[in-house]
Amino acid sequence: MYVTYTTVVGNLATRVDLRSVPDGTPVASFRVASNERRRDRATGSWRDGDTLYVNVTCWRSLAENVHASFGVGDPVVVHGRLFTRSWEKDGRRQSVVEMEGYAVGPDLARSRALVTRTGRTDAADAAGARVAVAEASTAAPDPDVPDTDPPPWATDGGQPAAHYVPEATTPAVGVPAARPAPAEAAVGL
Repeated sequence: MYVTYTTVVGNLATRVDLRSVPDGTPVASFRVASNERRRDRATGSWRDGDTLYVNVTCWRSLAENVHASFGVGDPVVVHGRLFTRSWEKDGRRQSVVEMEGYAVGPDLARSRALVTRTGRTDAADAAGARVAVAEASTAAPDPDVPDTDPPPWATDGGQPAAHYVPEATTPAVGVPAARPAPAEAAVGL
């Protein structure tokens, strides 16, 4: 059997409904409206064409993230498996186009987004890791002592590379500009 994957670009037509199935797995359902735009050659103006409505279902962490991130009217891009569900009502055959969403994101051509990564650990482990990273990153080096130790990537066979130049410091703060947190603090994230 063939599986049809597709991408739908549109706006959320309904709110994201989050529920759980009996085994506790979260599932989110929402509807996306995708309008085509057509140029009317006679008037030279743009007008809306037909609208495609697609019912989308997402599972597990994607369901929770979509529920926390989007509201009615938000521009979205949904990628997933497209299928048709059919049933009979009052002697008439009816069908609806549905999608099982595998990836959902904002349409950045029509909006802006601030990305916040979610962890794969439980909340207590994630909170502890964030505290460890924050404590390690607040231990700023002494501004009066220049940082002359090259990072590991700037070495030639264990010896400092001849082309290594210590990073510039921010004059107002005295902290190296764009210095990442120590690698050992990020273990376990």
